[in-house]
Amino acid sequence: MILDCIIVDDELIARKSLERLCSKSDALHIVKICENANEALEYLEENPVDLIFLDVEMPGLSGIELMDHLAVLPNIILTTSKTDYAFEAYQYQVVDYLKKPITFPRFEQAVQKVIEIELRKQPQGDSTDIYLRENGRYVRVPIKDILYVENAGDYVCIRTEKKSHIVHGTIKSIDSKLNHEQFMKVHRSYIVNLEKIVDIEDSTLVIADKVIPISRAHKALLLGSLNLL
Repeated sequence: MILDCIIVDDELIARKSLERLCSKSDALHIVKICENANEALEYLEENPVDLIFLDVEMPGLSGIELMDHLAVLPNIILTTSKTDYAFEAYQYQVVDYLKKPITFPRFEQAVQKVIEIELRKQPQGDSTDIYLRENGRYVRVPIKDILYVENAGDYVCIRTEKKSHIVHGTIKSIDSKLNHEQFMKVHRSYIVNLEKIVDIEDSTLVIADKVIPISRAHKALLLGSLNLL
């Protein structure tokens, strides 16, 4: 997922700093850098974006006033040297509120919130791909290629036909994303692609070279979902 974003700040140093931070993220594409809110408003009237990095205090039109002028608000991350605008941030339901100077870990955390919001907007049932956060990047994985998902403590292993992806998360969170009828949780630690099952025997099933346990609680549901003779 790539987010089109603009930077709006009247300070040159702040604009350059945000530009450098954005360049470190594979998820961001800067489409415009604006020195003031009026310039941003003129651009946004003709060009929708996914995200605005918006300074609050600017001469002329302020960041808060810019939000008042926009008919449709994209995701907003406020950037400011003060902490006096928390109430306004809440009122406008901005995604995050970054205090200058902005560190990259804090910046990355804010961008991650926007990505999660945008991913939730996508129709899960009709989607053919998921995006996995891996080594600071978002990797597209076709859902049909997933063999199974295995719990690994604070991480999950998503095994595909070509490789394994290790991502931070839980089986529960992955289960909510794989809202597809061919996927089923068969054990507290496993979600499987029903179309990839090779055979089932007693309390286990086989996918590729992996023997996967089936819990007693899930076995009846699993068998009921299969075309048995």
